[in-house]
Amino acid sequence: MADRARRGEQVSATRVALLDAAERLFAERGVHAVANRQISEAAGQGNNAAVSYHFGTKVDLVRAIARRHAERVEVGRVRMLDAIGESADLRDWVACAVRPVTEHLEALGAPSWYARFIAQVSADPALRAVTVEEFAAGSPSMRRLQEGLEGCLPDLPAEVHAERAAMTRHLIAQMSAERERALADNAPTARASWQGTANGLIDAIVALWRAPFTREG
Repeated sequence: MADRARRGEQVSATRVALLDAAERLFAERGVHAVANRQISEAAGQGNNAAVSYHFGTKVDLVRAIARRHAERVEVGRVRMLDAIGESADLRDWVACAVRPVTEHLEALGAPSWYARFIAQVSADPALRAVTVEEFAAGSPSMRRLQEGLEGCLPDLPAEVHAERAAMTRHLIAQMSAERERALADNAPTARASWQGTANGLIDAIVALWRAPFTREG
């Protein structure tokens, strides 16, 4: 029984080490520029097949990295949504899109790689679909967030709403990655804290949602 427990702990520790190494290397170099062998070496694993053994394909590995962060972000978003209730203030709903991410990044400390990992994955259509699916599948709060935004902007056409939701995701991902990269490089940042970064993002995204739109045709 004790041997089985120790074996389970070793497997768990190996998986965490591989996830950590893969996230860092993917963030710094890009997913397709990193071989499984490099991940195994960075994780201190002598077996070059460790990634395949524990996760399967590279897509499965990307999904596992996204999932462990999505679960933590979800907790923060549910807490914030519960706090705002049925608010009619657009800024409250936008904050529920932004702050769970920036608070998670702050909790990770520096250096972190999550924001840069998401930015890298977002540039690849197939991998982006995997991460979007992972966040949506494990996130009941995303539907609540969408409904809240729709309630604040009832006259916004569905296609414009979808377009601005995509813009919102890109702004959060890219600006978070930019700050994370600057912190890792000890470079100047536009804002002094992740809270300040969230404030700036919320200001810009609220303006984005309230901007006039041009009807085509």
